[in-house]
Amino acid sequence: MTIDAGAVRRYSRQLLVPEIGVAGQERLMASSVLTVGAGGLGSPALQVLAAAGVGRITVIDPDTVDETNLHRQTIYTTADVGRPKASTAAKRLRELNPRVDVYAIDEAFGERNGRRLVRDHDVVLDCTDRFTARYAVNDACVLEGRPDVSASIFRFEGTLSVFAAGGPCYRCLYPQPPAGAAGGCAEAGVVGSVAAILGAWQANEALKILARAGAPLYGRMLLFDGAAAGVREIRFERDPQCAVCGDHPEIHELRIADGGAPEVVEVEVRELDEALRSASLLDIREPHEAVLGSIDGAIAIPFSQLESRLNELDMRRAYVVACRIGVKSRWAAERLQAAGVQRVAHLRGGLLAYAAARHESERIV
Repeated sequence: MTIDAGAVRRYSRQLLVPEIGVAGQERLMASSVLTVGAGGLGSPALQVLAAAGVGRITVIDPDTVDETNLHRQTIYTTADVGRPKASTAAKRLRELNPRVDVYAIDEAFGERNGRRLVRDHDVVLDCTDRFTARYAVNDACVLEGRPDVSASIFRFEGTLSVFAAGGPCYRCLYPQPPAGAAGGCAEAGVVGSVAAILGAWQANEALKILARAGAPLYGRMLLFDGAAAGVREIRFERDPQCAVCGDHPEIHELRIADGGAPEVVEVEVRELDEALRSASLLDIREPHEAVLGSIDGAIAIPFSQLESRLNELDMRRAYVVACRIGVKSRWAAERLQAAGVQRVAHLRGGLLAYAAARHESERIV
């Protein structure tokens, strides 16, 4: 793609950078990026990519904007609460830079669409916050030969790396999800500035790859400590035994939910009362989260005790699992499925959203 006079003016400051120049800008304009997730990481990353002039950007995210997102997901406004994230983010990007083609997919990245989407883009940004999604993005990138720019955030901390199509990849570092892994910043908390820093840093890695500038983080991981204002780097090698990029790979197709667990059914807050006519509510909030009570008849087993108390549950019964904001409950529902519970769902948005919808926060929050 040849740069025109309008592009020269818009990207003039970027063109002055020797590592970019006209040739690098033309590469950016002819390139494509798939961003999986439009949340804390995706929000800043998308804005940087669009402003830099990446020619085609696709954003995929199944969620809607929630008020709790707004302290770190600065691509959205208060008026966007309840709207789909991907479509809303895409609208902002088109307003930011009309020269960029932006496509939104308001659904989850998964077996049906994952490999096709990855194949159709030059670089993939993993801006997700769930381990199942991270493995899915990694595997699709390895299978389709695309770089995976991956970041994660936790409170004041963050990590960043670029996983190569031929390895080392995410599974070389983490062959299996960490024990008890569930949720991310929604449960542990995160500082909004950390999301902004790591998301922008992801975009920077993608721009380097696309413009052929600098040294991308292949085989290296940055460890960011926002509280101490420190950055460390660790190096890692491709694992010959890796299940997807190793010498004798076992993964040849995209499979979601770490071992093929069935998708967890979601119950919307407006559906909970009806669902509890034929199911029991399993309240997995910790004691400090439920000091003001719960719903009558709920079975209370804190998330931290769930593994050791599975024997207390009747595997023949139906359960709706609920936590405070609907993150731990999804993992818990997956664990119940793996343990043999056939009828299990989780409450989307958690008991906090249920209380708000019912205008009864004084009773269950």
